[in-house]
Amino acid sequence: MAHKFVIEKNKAGEFVAKFKHNGELIWWTEGYSSRDSARNAIASILKNGPAAAVEEEE
Repeated sequence: MAHKFVIEKNKAGEFVAKFKHNGELIWWTEGYSSRDSARNAIASILKNGPAAAVEEEE
């Protein structure tokens, strides 16, 4: 699969949800104190992301 979410611990020991495409890191969330919080962030992105507006700034 080319796209995937990955939950990893950062250097501060927090859980971070990352989105990767073909192994390349595209974006990541803030650090969370629990793995469940990182999972909730992914669920929110999946639920709300498709309907989100796209804004372009110059």
